[in-house]
Amino acid sequence: MRLTVHSDFALRLLMVLAAEPDQLHTIEEIATRYGISRNHLMKVTQTLVQAGFVNSLRGRGGGISLRKPAAEVRLGAVVRATEDNFHVVECFDPERNQCIIAPACGLAGALREAVDAFLAVLDRHTLADLIGDPARQRRMRRLLAAGVIAQR
Repeated sequence: MRLTVHSDFALRLLMVLAAEPDQLHTIEEIATRYGISRNHLMKVTQTLVQAGFVNSLRGRGGGISLRKPAAEVRLGAVVRATEDNFHVVECFDPERNQCIIAPACGLAGALREAVDAFLAVLDRHTLADLIGDPARQRRMRRLLAAGVIAQR
């Protein structure tokens, strides 16, 4: 199983918001801290706003924040919202399936079970689990601050 960059950036963005919940953050600031594409992060943010994970306040003094507490944000839900599909093999996509053995193949069932297990594990974890205790949060903030300095 492989996640897209869109999901990767979404999870990283959410971790910043969870680690620093009392602040409004800008896309520019988060992109700079991680050293990632601002334009791509803008698209990710739109996805997260539409899916109900992030609040967005426009204008001067605006920014983004978590819509609900980090302990209520399930990683499986985030990944489902940010991935286009889970077509790990051709036969998972009925419109594009050209595999001649698909009607008799047992691989699809095993892979579907694997995808379901992958998502089930993510469903057991929350955003709060990723940022952990206060010591981990402090370390994450230091690393992100160092990233900003290194970018300059």
